[in-house]
Amino acid sequence: MNWTSLESADQINSIKQRQGYSIIFKHSTRCSISMMVKKRFELDWDILPRDLQLYFLDLIKHRELSNQIASDFLVYHESPQLLLIKDGECILDLSHGQISVEEAMSVLV
Repeated sequence: MNWTSLESADQINSIKQRQGYSIIFKHSTRCSISMMVKKRFELDWDILPRDLQLYFLDLIKHRELSNQIASDFLVYHESPQLLLIKDGECILDLSHGQISVEEAMSVLV
């Protein structure tokens, strides 16, 4: 699996319009906790469905997109943060130590 870099408002709008599931991982490249959480997530992501879209947001480069995500998906901004989106709605919002593939899989149908 690979991350798709989230770099534009158009991509966020596409995620909102997409049918099915997507994951947005918001990551601060300056935070060691965020780096550890991302690495731990990537170690287990082979059990995620292959058609699941995985988006990676670099918060340092794209803070305005993080703000748009918070507004569009009705979540509070955190970092690191994982959002599971289904049919344009956020159905799971995890941060810090809560973030895991197992938590995401527990909600995937």
